[in-house]
Amino acid sequence: MNWGYGNMKAAILTAHGGLEVVQYVEDLPVPEPGRGEVRLKMKAAALNRLDLFVRAGWKGLNLHFPHVIGSDGAGVVDAVGEGVSEYAPGDKVAVDPSVFPEDGSHLHVDYENQARIAIMGEHRSGLAAEYVVVPAKNLVKMPENFSFQEAAAAGLVYVTAWHSLITRGKLQAGELVLVVGAGGGVNSASIQIAKLAGATVFVVGSNEEKCELAKSLGADVTINRAEKPDWSREIMTLTGRRGVDVVVDNAGAATLNNSIRACRIGGRILIVGGTTGYPVEINIAQIFARQIAIIGSTMGPHRDYVKAMNLVFAGKLKAVVGKTFALTDAREAEATLENFDVLGKVVLDIEN
Repeated sequence: MNWGYGNMKAAILTAHGGLEVVQYVEDLPVPEPGRGEVRLKMKAAALNRLDLFVRAGWKGLNLHFPHVIGSDGAGVVDAVGEGVSEYAPGDKVAVDPSVFPEDGSHLHVDYENQARIAIMGEHRSGLAAEYVVVPAKNLVKMPENFSFQEAAAAGLVYVTAWHSLITRGKLQAGELVLVVGAGGGVNSASIQIAKLAGATVFVVGSNEEKCELAKSLGADVTINRAEKPDWSREIMTLTGRRGVDVVVDNAGAATLNNSIRACRIGGRILIVGGTTGYPVEINIAQIFARQIAIIGSTMGPHRDYVKAMNLVFAGKLKAVVGKTFALTDAREAEATLENFDVLGKVVLDIEN
């Protein structure tokens, strides 16, 4: 990336650590687009739980500080680099957060057998800045009247949910789907995608408010685990002891065994994360005796991003914007996300 003249505002990490390392600055240099790249004037960025993990850091994550936060974003094309003809200044666009290697054009279509991708806001600088430079191949044009905030809120969670349910999970119309959790972005997206695909959707929520959100997104049946902590038993009762065809479980340690018990013989469990922890002790007899498939999935190729976003733009899927903050309040935005004090996505309004 080439750096131009002038300064811009951004939300950054100054180091790994607690909320104190999240800073708002106004003196980052404005980047210049190189060959195949586009510079965007950002209008909105969205946070994910990934931002909290990046802030904490892990072995092997080598960031260059200051590190701009945010994997999701939408804005307006400001300048184009050499070789870019499909976009022009003034185009409204949303950004696919997955960055593929230069020699990996096939991975841009389908990358299930590889892991050589970078994610904006994680492995490379993110999108919560006044200006960003991204590969032109990562963009999708937005309708003129579509909200920048909703486009930003949709990106990562919708490509993740689509790739998990449709591409990896092979979800079919008429199947029974259980989504474990209702308030998070991927779960909100999974509920809507499963319903759009013709499935019957069950949702386990941690409280009545989240169950009501799930119903508003299309859930057919909700279970409040505050009232029914043994929710896998409730699923078996509701399905006549059959169980569900597909379980979407992104909570991990606290829920996986219940998810296994809620799954029918020959069913699938889809995992794209583990918000309650990664190490899990399971009874493998439940897996082989009942022929349950555990399917891992992460992010998605650009074609899945385009499919999901076009459905969002068409109004068939809807991003759930929970709370919006000014860029100056990025630290408060991360605190809100960290405390689970939001239903839906946390969005940063970059212009206000």
